[in-house]
Amino acid sequence: MLVMIAENDGLHRTFARRTVEQLWPGDVEVIEASDGEDAINLAAEREPPHVVLDLQMPKATGIEVARAIWNRRAGTHILFWSNFADEAYVRGVARIVPPGSVYGYVLKSATEEGMRSALRGVFREGHCIIDREIRGIQHRVQDKFEGITDGEYESLIDIALGLTDRAIAARRGLSIRGAQSRIKHVYDKLGIVPAEDGVGDASVFNSRTRAIYLAMARGLINIDALRREQDRLDAWLAQASPNP
Repeated sequence: MLVMIAENDGLHRTFARRTVEQLWPGDVEVIEASDGEDAINLAAEREPPHVVLDLQMPKATGIEVARAIWNRRAGTHILFWSNFADEAYVRGVARIVPPGSVYGYVLKSATEEGMRSALRGVFREGHCIIDREIRGIQHRVQDKFEGITDGEYESLIDIALGLTDRAIAARRGLSIRGAQSRIKHVYDKLGIVPAEDGVGDASVFNSRTRAIYLAMARGLINIDALRREQDRLDAWLAQASPNP
């Protein structure tokens, strides 16, 4: 049994290794990566069928590592292990999981027995094991009244990246009115009353800036998500720019 542990924190990496080796004494080989780039390279070289993967690592995020692993081997069982229950990470994982794949998402605040149960469930029993707090976020994402749709999330990201309504419309293949309508839906779900509506103290806030703050406070977006999205925006801008 081959297990890769990708974790930049040495103490957490040691804990994960010890837990895996105690679960399957004499029947497991553990390989380690200390950053995302090492994890991608090591996974390509050894093709481990079981991976414990931190979501926040230098050089490449856990989302990027998982995408690279699943692109090569969709049957890999991955246990995401993180300090964070951000909606941005939950959405990021949901976007890349291949159909029918086995994975888990457990928080580092879980007990040692909770970690053991997750490892057994994902690696040996082939079950998807999701932390209760993460399940709650998944349900909120899927709630059509409270959850931000994928289209609305794209608009929220575009706002955070500083795009104008016209640029958002061009990037997403919408009319300007359609882009503005999506943004209005984002404001509604975040509880923002645009200043132009003239209600209460709405004029105190800049609606776009307020949306970014509320989205970050709720965990809808984070710096990892924005870095990934900036890369995608750069690629779109390069493609959209006329050739000299």
